[in-house]
Amino acid sequence: MSRTLTAQKLTRAAFAPFGDVIDTDWENHFPINAGKCERYHDLARVEAEGPNARVLISLFRGTPYDFPLKLGMVERHPFGSQAFVPLSPAPFLVVVCPDGPDGPGTPQAFFTLPGQGVNYRRNIWHAVLTPIGAPQDFLVVDRGGDGDNLEEHHFTDPWEVRLPD
Repeated sequence: MSRTLTAQKLTRAAFAPFGDVIDTDWENHFPINAGKCERYHDLARVEAEGPNARVLISLFRGTPYDFPLKLGMVERHPFGSQAFVPLSPAPFLVVVCPDGPDGPGTPQAFFTLPGQGVNYRRNIWHAVLTPIGAPQDFLVVDRGGDGDNLEEHHFTDPWEVRLPD
């Protein structure tokens, strides 16, 4: 069995089983502030459950990984969603896995287009933040509160993730 996958372009349809694509290619938008601003409304469902749950807004500065990427671990958050919105137009890698009977299933890899972000739904297996080519800053919206909101899975045999040529 091959343990290599090539990242595909991130689309709403392909990512729908795992969460939301955050961008301006969205039908729910309208002008506000006397027409000087366009509001792209309700782009993602923020989930914050569990004891003393609250929504956090943070900034992350991610350092790029070498490619092909050796994917040895994925994580998920049982109490809340986790959104990553880039603060630059640079792409980043998004890797998600369906849930299987013994942990994460076969990974799926995507690369973002300029300005796209993602929101992983609660309990979705995903790789860590993976900028491509240069350090990158992100606005992150996720869950704070009591309880252990992190579960990690280490693959016995790592996956190799490639970018398209």
